[in-house]
Amino acid sequence: MTTKGEIEQALSEVLVPGVGRSVAQLNMIRGIEVANNAVRVTLASTALSPDSQDWVRTKSQAAMERLPDMSKVNIEFVEVKPVELNQIKYVIAVMSGKGGVGKSLVASLMAVALKRRGYEVGILDADITGSSIPKMFGITTRPSGSNTGILPVLSRSGMVVMSMNLLLSREDDAVIWRGPLLSKAITQFWEDVVWGRLDCLIVDLPPGTADAPLTVMQTLPVSGVIVVFTPQDLTTMIVKKAVSMAQKMDKPILGVVENMSYLYIPELDKRIELFGKSRGQEMAQAAGAPFLGQLPLDPELAKLCDEGDIERYNSDTFTIFSQTFVQHCLEPK
Repeated sequence: MTTKGEIEQALSEVLVPGVGRSVAQLNMIRGIEVANNAVRVTLASTALSPDSQDWVRTKSQAAMERLPDMSKVNIEFVEVKPVELNQIKYVIAVMSGKGGVGKSLVASLMAVALKRRGYEVGILDADITGSSIPKMFGITTRPSGSNTGILPVLSRSGMVVMSMNLLLSREDDAVIWRGPLLSKAITQFWEDVVWGRLDCLIVDLPPGTADAPLTVMQTLPVSGVIVVFTPQDLTTMIVKKAVSMAQKMDKPILGVVENMSYLYIPELDKRIELFGKSRGQEMAQAAGAPFLGQLPLDPELAKLCDEGDIERYNSDTFTIFSQTFVQHCLEPK
């Protein structure tokens, strides 16, 4: 007799229109009953239009009818809140006390590193007024969904992404909102988006310690925080405020990352510390967390970000950073 496991495996091949992930990956399988070579499957209708429901029903029936000894297949849909479908092992917030330190860049590189190691990854762009994640990933597709939920957009390598810039008519439109509206948008990105099953959701926070970071800390089940900074003395002082906020909110600091640490000149085989001597160990001591490494100013990385191709980036420094980040912040896969 066909088992529930075999049915789940068959349904893992059924992709949901508009997001390119299966009903299993989106955790839409709500029940499976098998009896006398007949099966009844209950799926969530969350974020699915009527046409999408018909598509999923047809494809699910076809997938299960290919199983041996399957005489009857019945597909039912039930309405489920998006947040009830989300099973996320780690929620990691990337923050800094000030802007311009490359926080979104580091968040993106963390996501790329995890995806290359086989993790299921999502990025929640909580920087509502200064979204840059879609640009770096070359994403212009608008999220799909229905009045019951929103489906995030898939990147080229298969990461799911949600950002305010994906909802704007033009990417350079200004979002002129006060704090409560910004907080509401972040809450909706968590509660109304079908993230499904993920190993890790990276949350790119706006700079500072005001409404938006506070909303993330209080609303999302944040597993830990990565703090990003640059070597300047002024930046170090301000970033320590972010460290203080995370500590006061009882969120563990998983590590600190120094960005723009140096510029490497290959012709001279020389590092130039444009913004001063590294303060990595100092920041790690202040945060009581591991120093995850230095990221240099890399013209190739800047070029790929401008072209929307950050997922292609590779370098020896990035490889070392990736290994250190996974080692200290996630369980080995």
